[in-house]
Amino acid sequence: MSAPVRAIACVLEPGFALRALAALADALQVLNASQSEFHYQLGLLSVSGAAVASESGPALLCQPLDATTSWRTVVVIAGPQRSVDARLLAQLRDWDRQGVLLGGIGTGAATLAAAGLLDGQRACADWRWLDPFAAAYPAVAWSQGLWDLALPQRRFSAATAGVSDLISAWVAQWHGLPAQQALERTLDLRQARRQDERQRREQDERQAHSPPKLAEALALMEANLAEPLPTEEVARLVGVSRRQLERLFKQHLDSLPSRHYLSLRLERAQRLLQQGTQSILQVGLSCGFASGPHFSNAYKAYHGHTPREERSRRPGWPGAPLGDPA
Repeated sequence: MSAPVRAIACVLEPGFALRALAALADALQVLNASQSEFHYQLGLLSVSGAAVASESGPALLCQPLDATTSWRTVVVIAGPQRSVDARLLAQLRDWDRQGVLLGGIGTGAATLAAAGLLDGQRACADWRWLDPFAAAYPAVAWSQGLWDLALPQRRFSAATAGVSDLISAWVAQWHGLPAQQALERTLDLRQARRQDERQRREQDERQAHSPPKLAEALALMEANLAEPLPTEEVARLVGVSRRQLERLFKQHLDSLPSRHYLSLRLERAQRLLQQGTQSILQVGLSCGFASGPHFSNAYKAYHGHTPREERSRRPGWPGAPLGDPA
């Protein structure tokens, strides 16, 4: 007896990332070969049914939106945002009424937002578009994270850089940890990044090409997260004045040394909460915070939620919410 079909549609918008579509197609091919619970079928759609050009040039043939297939999941894969066709917005609302799982990749979440389907929900998109999206769709909680999967709300989204991480988490929800690990081995994926891990932004690229004195200061900070050094001490060890150090940080990272140092400590704290077994207080102390309340307040101001809420999201942790893949 053949396995039941789960049909997934990719609505392609001009300038979409071909690598995002390829990552999804590769994952479904591996799943179809490795499990018999479902057979995944992938379809390509466009508003008019015409071919759509990708960001790298090649155009792919598509079916029209009103194709008769009964889709279980629909994902909008989009590139540079332009006006969205009213027919697509109407179709997305219709799919939502049918209970279809809806998502966006690249800037695709903005298409769902334009249809009014992300109000009050969190969404991810390529970081260059986050500020304009926040202005255009203020009812959406736009995140700098790589991906987001909210099964109870039937929504998911990812930046182009987070597609593989999203797919890995998706497989874990539908088919369990062994299937996730098998997928990562087969496709030679590194361990999936957590959904709250921030995208690599322009300032991170600048940091990779920092002047020697700035690079030394950053290395000192990274090596002293548990016992943070005063800005004056960092400057002294690097061999510049505090004013010179602040100028370097402002010019190359658009931040102050103390602010950047704090972000390093809080991002390390997030990784420890997500992956380690230390208590929340131990995590705070190991990241240079003198007390639990100090750590909690700083963490919430930076990440938007408390360390306890971060820990409770961790799969398998007591109190963590369980998604319903069905």
